[in-house]
Amino acid sequence: MPDASVHSTVSPLEQAVTVLRGVGTDRAAQLEKLRIRTVGDLLLHRPRRYEDRRQFRMMRELSTDEPALARGIVAAMGLKRFRRGAKSVFELILEDGSGRLHCRWWNLPFMEHYFAVGDEVLVFGKLSGLKPRTMDHPETEVVQADEESAIHMNRIVPVYPLTEGLPQRWLRGLIRRTLEQHEREVVEPDPGLNVVGCRLPVEAGDAWVAAQPAPGTLPPVNRESTMPSRARAIRLLHCPETMADAVLARQRLALDEFVVLQRKIRQRRLRFEARSRGLPCRGDNHLIKPFLAGLGFALTEAQKRVLREIRHDMGGSHPMRRMLQGDVGSGKTAVAACAALMALESGFDVVLMAPTEILAEQHFRNFARWFNPLGVRVGMRTGGRKTSNTEPPLMPLEAPRTRQKPSLTIGTHALIETGFTTDRLGLVLVDEQHKFGVAQREQLVRKGNYPHLLVMTATPIPRTLGLTLYGDLDLSVIDELPSGRGRVRTFVRPADKLPKVWAFVGTRLDQGRQAYVVYPRVEETSGGATKAVLKEFERIQTALAPHRVGLLHGRLKSAEKESVMDGFRAGRIQALVATSLIEVGLDVPNATLMVIENAEQFGLAQLHQLRGRIGRGAHESHCILVSDIKSPEARERLRVLEETTDGFRIAEADLRLRGPGELLGQEQSGSPRFRFADLRQDFSLVQLARDLVSREAQAS
Repeated sequence: MPDASVHSTVSPLEQAVTVLRGVGTDRAAQLEKLRIRTVGDLLLHRPRRYEDRRQFRMMRELSTDEPALARGIVAAMGLKRFRRGAKSVFELILEDGSGRLHCRWWNLPFMEHYFAVGDEVLVFGKLSGLKPRTMDHPETEVVQADEESAIHMNRIVPVYPLTEGLPQRWLRGLIRRTLEQHEREVVEPDPGLNVVGCRLPVEAGDAWVAAQPAPGTLPPVNRESTMPSRARAIRLLHCPETMADAVLARQRLALDEFVVLQRKIRQRRLRFEARSRGLPCRGDNHLIKPFLAGLGFALTEAQKRVLREIRHDMGGSHPMRRMLQGDVGSGKTAVAACAALMALESGFDVVLMAPTEILAEQHFRNFARWFNPLGVRVGMRTGGRKTSNTEPPLMPLEAPRTRQKPSLTIGTHALIETGFTTDRLGLVLVDEQHKFGVAQREQLVRKGNYPHLLVMTATPIPRTLGLTLYGDLDLSVIDELPSGRGRVRTFVRPADKLPKVWAFVGTRLDQGRQAYVVYPRVEETSGGATKAVLKEFERIQTALAPHRVGLLHGRLKSAEKESVMDGFRAGRIQALVATSLIEVGLDVPNATLMVIENAEQFGLAQLHQLRGRIGRGAHESHCILVSDIKSPEARERLRVLEETTDGFRIAEADLRLRGPGELLGQEQSGSPRFRFADLRQDFSLVQLARDLVSREAQAS
C-alpha cells in the first residue's frame, strides 16, 4: 500500500474558502462567481476603488452631491411596519451638535438589533433628502472602545467587486479576518528573484484607484520608493494607510504577474530554440539585386536596417520569429518581398497569408508584377481560387511534386487547409497578423519543418502588448515613411455639416481626385442609428452626381468585388462607397478623400488603417470623420486622430481608451489574464520584469 505520508500537503493558502468561518455552501458559490475558490484567491481579491473615510463632516455640512463620513449619537430609533405585506422601514436618528441625520433602511427590520439609544455611530453615505437630512441605506459602524479595530470606517476603506447576494460589509470583514489569520503564510513567489527593494519605474504615478467619491486624483508614488515584500503588498492592498500605499501594493502584485509571464515567454523561446534548427535562407542576392534595380524607388534607411535584421535571422542557427511593425505606407511589402527573395534564392518555398481576399489579390498583383520577370512563380490560393493566373506574363503554378524551382504562394485562410502542401517551406509571411489568432499562425508554420516566420502589421502594437502578447517575437520597426507623400489632414464634423462635406468632396472630384465613403455596416439594424452602405448608396450617388459611384461590401461575390476595385483603380469609378472591407488591400494613389460616417463605431487603430488608404500619392489628402456622439470618451478618441497621424501614438491612445480586451478582440487567444497588471499603463513594470528575468537567467 502506498504510504499516505509521502503525499504533499496542501498549503493553507491553497485550501478551499469553505475552511473559513462563515463560508458555507451558498457563500462559496457566490465567491466562485468572483473566481474566489481558495484562501489565496480571497487575499488577492482586488478592490475596485478606495474611499477615504478618515475625514469627518458635521451633519449640517452633508450634501446630496457626494458621499461623506459623519459621526453622531443615536438620539432615537424605531421600526415601522406597513399594513400591506411585509414592508417596513427602520429609522435611526443621529445628532452631533450641529444637526440631526435620519438614516433609513427599507425592508430590513433586523437592523433594529444592531443599535441602541446612546451608541456612537459612524455613518457613510450621500444625502437623499435635505428636509430633514436623510440617508437611505448608508454604511454604518458602532464605535467601539478600540477604534483601531474599525473595518468599515475611520480609515481608507477598500470597495470590492461583488456579485448578487454578496454584501460589501460581509466580504470586507471576511477578507480582514482572513488577512489577520493567514498573512504570515504569504511568501515571495520565488525567493531567488530579487524583487523586494527594486526601485519603482519612473512612470509609477497610478490612476487605477482614482475613482474617488470626492474629485481629485491619487498622489503618485515617489519614484524613489522601493518594492515591498509580497506579504506587505497584500497587507497594503486591503489596509492602506495612504492612497499611495494602495498604488504601491497594486504595482508590486502586478510585477509578480509580469515576472511569471516573462518567464513563460523566455521558457517557450528556449524550448523552441532547443528543438529546432534554422533553415539556411540568407540568399545570395542574385534575385534581390535585379528586383531592387527595377523597383522604381530607393529603400529608406529604416527599410535597409530591418532587412539586415531579417537576413541575420534567416542565416542564423534558429528559425526566425520576427514581427515587422510599420505605419501605414511605410513600405513593409517591399521588405517582405526582399525577405521572400532571400528564401527563394536559397531554394526554399515561401507562403504569404493575408486576412481577406482583397488584400491577397492586391499582394498577388504586386508580387506577380515584381517576381515574374525574375522567373519566380507566384501562385494564389483563396476560398474561391486555387491556382495562379495563367494569362501572360504570369507563369502557371505547377503541382509541388513536378516543379523544380521554388515558388511563392499567396492566399487567405485557405492556406491552412489540409489540401495545401509545399515541398520545402522556408519562409512564412503573415500580413495584418492581428487579424489572425495565434493558433492559425502556428497551423501555417506547421506546413513546413520549422520555417522562418515574419509577421507584419500596419497597426502599431502598443509597447506593453508588444512585450507581453508578442513577447516571444523579435521586433523590427520601420519608423520612416518614404519621401514624396502628400499630407493627410483630418477633421471631425457633425452630421448636420454633411451637405458642406459633399460639396467639398464634389469639388475635389471635379479636379480629378477620387474618394472613399465608409460606413460601419452593410445593412441597417433595428433602430437605424448606425448608417449602412446599402441604404446610403443611392443618397451618395445623388450627392456626388454626375460622378460615378461604386459599391463595395463583403456580401458581393468575388468577381463583383474585383470588378468594382478594378474600376476604382482605373479611375472609371470616382467615389467608392464601402464598409471597412477597404481597410487593407487597396492602393490607389489618386484617392485623396475619405469620409467616414458614424466614425465613433470604429476603434482608433481601425480608423487609422482606413485613413491609410489615402495620402499614398503626392497630393494633399483629407479625411473627414462624421459623428454626432457627444460623450467625452468618443470626442477624445476622434480628437486623437485630428491631432496626429503617428500610428504609434494612436495605438497607445487606443489601448488607454479602450483597454486590451476590446483592442485585441476574441481571436488573440494568447492574451494573458491579470488580476493586478494593467496593460494600459504598466509598460515600465513590464520592462522591469524582463530585466529581472534576464538577470535571473544570466545568474543561473
